[in-house]
Amino acid sequence: MSGVLDGIRVLDFGRYIAGPFCAALLGDFGAEVIRIERLGGGEDRGLIPVGAGPDGGGAMFLAMNRNKLGMTLDPASPKGREITRKLVATADIVVANLPPAVLRSLALDLDSLREVKPDIILTSVTGFGAGGPLSHKHGFDGIGQAMSGAVYLSGTQDLPTMTKVPWVDFGTAFLAAFGTLAALIERGKTGGGQKVEGALLRTAVAISNAMLIEQALTGVNRTAFGNRAFNAAPGDIYRTCDGWIVVTVIGQPMFRRWCRMIGEEHWLQDPRFGDDQSRADHGDSISSRMIQWCAARSCAEALAELEKASIVAGEVYSPQQAIDDAHIRAAGLLAERSFPTLDATLPLAPTPIELSETPGTYRRPAPLIGEHTDEILTALGYDASEIAALHAEKVV
Repeated sequence: MSGVLDGIRVLDFGRYIAGPFCAALLGDFGAEVIRIERLGGGEDRGLIPVGAGPDGGGAMFLAMNRNKLGMTLDPASPKGREITRKLVATADIVVANLPPAVLRSLALDLDSLREVKPDIILTSVTGFGAGGPLSHKHGFDGIGQAMSGAVYLSGTQDLPTMTKVPWVDFGTAFLAAFGTLAALIERGKTGGGQKVEGALLRTAVAISNAMLIEQALTGVNRTAFGNRAFNAAPGDIYRTCDGWIVVTVIGQPMFRRWCRMIGEEHWLQDPRFGDDQSRADHGDSISSRMIQWCAARSCAEALAELEKASIVAGEVYSPQQAIDDAHIRAAGLLAERSFPTLDATLPLAPTPIELSETPGTYRRPAPLIGEHTDEILTALGYDASEIAALHAEKVV
């Protein structure tokens, strides 16, 4: 089956998550993606080690770099610059989550790329975005979480809490892929390339926007109070006799069903609980009752009753429970994949969006260090002796 992006070549100079996962998503839909990393492997290759060895990479690298060819290159050396120019001449998209000054120093900024390939698309990701006093700074996921207000509203007033899952990085990767596809569509109309620019803080502010609008218009000055919802109740994580469940009740019909299920129908006439926001404002009383109800039941018992009442709820899983979950497996949300340096398979999440006619596909595992360097150089016109000399000079 052909992919939507068959015939599109992507050069991936990205690191960690936002750039590499953007490129991986393009690769899932058929693009030929070449990951270009420094000699000896990129600094992100060994994060979250899982026994694949330094050449194989850690868990993050294995997930972020499927469906890519891999080459090593020193793009700052004179001969490395020449190889980069030859690669750019064959490419449609360059992905680089590097600061603007670094892009310019490596001739990977849009003006330099256009001198080689006028219709090139540059997809760039930075920490803070252009145009502000922090634009020159490096950034990681946690900075976006913190500066958007999300961390302040998570955890407790005594301990603001970041999530361990880097939602800002992944959100930026999704948006960068979305923007890149839009730029490809526009190039198909006009023949011109452009720069697609994502930023971690831009993503985090966009996702947090409703909270910021509420603050600006009402001055509510919300503070964190654990997992309890700000805008509805019950909405929290509750302990059962054998674990934890999350329950979210939004809207009057669902609240009515919840009151009947829990045996508090008189609350339907209580003015404190007249709508979602008033219920959230008096969430202590509601949560206390729900805590009592859940404590007398197992997760399975509580979830069965909640489902019977058509109330949204789910169990709080450990990572192992998520791996073992029957629905996650049956729905194909994890698929077992092999890797050359691993004895066991790894549960890899496939493309997280499904197209009925042209779905994303898994074609190859993340590359070993420099696994395809010689193959790529040969395709660029270098012969065996030239490639050997490039290795000896540590250009590749």
